[in-house]
Amino acid sequence: MMFRAQCSLVVDCGFSFTHASPVLQNFTLNYGVRRMDLGGKALTNYLKELVSYRSLNVMDETLLIDDAKEKLCFVSLDVPGDLHLARLSFKDNPFRCSYILPDGITYKKGFVKDMDEALRYRTLPQVSDSKDHGMDTNKSEDRKKAELSQNEFVLTNERFLVPEMLFHPIDLGINQAGLAECIVRAVQACHPYLQPVLFESIILTGGSTLFPRFTERLERELRPLVPDDYKVKITRQENPIFGVWRGGSILASSPDFESMCITKSEYEEMGSARCRRRFFH
Repeated sequence: MMFRAQCSLVVDCGFSFTHASPVLQNFTLNYGVRRMDLGGKALTNYLKELVSYRSLNVMDETLLIDDAKEKLCFVSLDVPGDLHLARLSFKDNPFRCSYILPDGITYKKGFVKDMDEALRYRTLPQVSDSKDHGMDTNKSEDRKKAELSQNEFVLTNERFLVPEMLFHPIDLGINQAGLAECIVRAVQACHPYLQPVLFESIILTGGSTLFPRFTERLERELRPLVPDDYKVKITRQENPIFGVWRGGSILASSPDFESMCITKSEYEEMGSARCRRRFFH
């Protein structure tokens, strides 16, 4: 039990990168760390491109689009089915919602026009089929009904296509493995005795793990890649955005902190080799 408590796989979906890091007895196993060159910044930039192409030019509005991403994007559990639903006429489209841009007079900050409308997707049954769903593809009629003002834009399938980058970046022309494959490669780089324990103790941190359904989708992606006799357990930190700060605070408050530090004289004598020997195994 003590061994299991001291062994885990930390998946950090941060701003610029996503790391899968095996940790044993408070030390990172550097030979097992795997990285994806995707993070929250790339997702925000992708959403900016989609909105600018389909609606308004928001390429310089990083903070606004970041807010829209955090409030409206979610992880799909059935991408083909949701893509079919996203083609419905706007009244029947469960993903359609509007984001109001600030005008500097009435609205000082951007906001979701109707939050109840934005949450309609949560009531949808999760089915994997390719039925027509009675969709109406009359785009000109939709444009007439929409009657958008100049200070708002509409999101539909962008809401789940943006987080999809983390799971299948190859679909967008990014030649990298998805998050589930990255985790499996990190675990397989470790000793066979550690592998079942790592799969059973996956800890999520970082702001990009806050997308609704993120944990459930990751477990679905992982399960076929993991041996049947291994358990898969994923736990997200209570406040993943501040996970790194909280860990640093605990470490700095530890009575063992000074013994873990490298002094100036040690670094001058051995350089970065001393850091590698002390902190990486």
